[in-house]
Amino acid sequence: MAIWNPWHGCHKVSPGCANCYMYRRDAEFGKDSSVVAKTASFRLPVQRSRQGDYKLKDASYVYTCMTSDFFVEEADEWREEAWEFIRARPDLRFYIITKRIHRFEAGLPPDWGTGYDNVTICSTCEDQRTADERIPLMLGLPIRHREVIHEPMLERIDIERYLRSGKVGQVTCGGESGPGARPCRYEWVIDTREQCMRCRVPFHFKQTGAVFVKDGRTYHVPRRLQMEQAAKASIDLSLGSRIMGENVSAATSQSANNSLH
Repeated sequence: MAIWNPWHGCHKVSPGCANCYMYRRDAEFGKDSSVVAKTASFRLPVQRSRQGDYKLKDASYVYTCMTSDFFVEEADEWREEAWEFIRARPDLRFYIITKRIHRFEAGLPPDWGTGYDNVTICSTCEDQRTADERIPLMLGLPIRHREVIHEPMLERIDIERYLRSGKVGQVTCGGESGPGARPCRYEWVIDTREQCMRCRVPFHFKQTGAVFVKDGRTYHVPRRLQMEQAAKASIDLSLGSRIMGENVSAATSQSANNSLH
């Protein structure tokens, strides 16, 4: 995994932005997170060493714009060039998470067609309102690889009708981290997993978040353990495994009992 931040800075647009980690980190240095600017890493995908090799290589995924939004308005003038870098590196898979799926076509390259095979677009949907606003838009756009992420997951979210389209490649759930984190409830995660199971869509439980509620008990989970605890639940769904079979419920129940105890 690699990270490429071609620009930095963003504006809060929905409830999931309330405790944005980027704002929190910038505040430590007195930096204004609402100012969007190109970074020194802008050309990272096409930068080469003195030996002529790409500096960015051997990455299964390149997580793109993790301290901004790839489709933020201020980046319109730079996005065309960023798409050129992505097109130049078909050997890398660029993973773009956005809360601005409504701006997806701003600066879209003329050769995009139905999408670049090395690009996955993931729409963040933290509650039912944002899911109902963003997912239908994403499903109607020319995107080859689409995913949905509920992070921070703020409530139970029903997306099964969208999953039935067969156009969503994976759904990921995760809680919120940092001071003031809002609770993530295990039953919300399991409900999303069951929707994915019924529609045969892969599912990933990424992290518990700092405040995790399970079986009526509230856990305050240190940041370093949040992904580990989620992994211990062993509830990820993969189309290539038996977890789509008849023993899913029993396996889920047993795995859940082995975590956060």
